[in-house]
Amino acid sequence: MTFHSIVIYIYSTSHIFIKLFIHKFYFQTEALRKLSMMQRHVVSTGGGAVVRPVNWKCMQKGISVWLDVPLEALAQRIADVGTGSRPLLHQGPGDAYSKTFMRLSSLFKERGDAYANANARVSLQNIAAKMGYRDVSNLSPTSIALEALQQIECFLEEERGRACVF
Repeated sequence: MTFHSIVIYIYSTSHIFIKLFIHKFYFQTEALRKLSMMQRHVVSTGGGAVVRPVNWKCMQKGISVWLDVPLEALAQRIADVGTGSRPLLHQGPGDAYSKTFMRLSSLFKERGDAYANANARVSLQNIAAKMGYRDVSNLSPTSIALEALQQIECFLEEERGRACVF
C-alpha cells in the first residue's frame, strides 16, 4: 500500500502561505482527483479538504476515516511545537494554547458536519477509555491505527449488510 499526503504546508512563512493559499487548494483538489483514480492507497488530507465539495466527491471514491482528536489535546500538541508553521492557527491574542484552542474550536464549528460524513470515525477519547487512559496523549500510533482498521472493517461489514462485531 502506498501512502500519500497532500497536506501542502511546505511554505516556511505565513506571508508565502497567504500568497499561495488559492494555489494550494487548486493543487490539493488536483492531487485528490488523480489519487482517487488509483487503488490501494492511503491519502492523508488537511482538515479543510473535506469542506470543498469537489474534494469530498473525490474522497467518496474510497473509504474516508475521521481521526477525531479532542480539541484540547490537539491544541496542546500544536502549542507545544509552536503555531508558526500553521498560519490559520498563528493569529489572535493570548498564549499559544488559548489562541490555538479558540481557532480550532471555530474551525471545528465550520467543518464538523463535513467531518461527520466520513465512512469511519476513530475517536481517540473512545480508544483511551477502552485502554483505561485518562489522556489521549498516552495513546500509541499503533493503537490508533488498529482502531482505524477496526472501524474500516465495521464500515465494510455494514456495507455488506452484516452487523459489526467489534
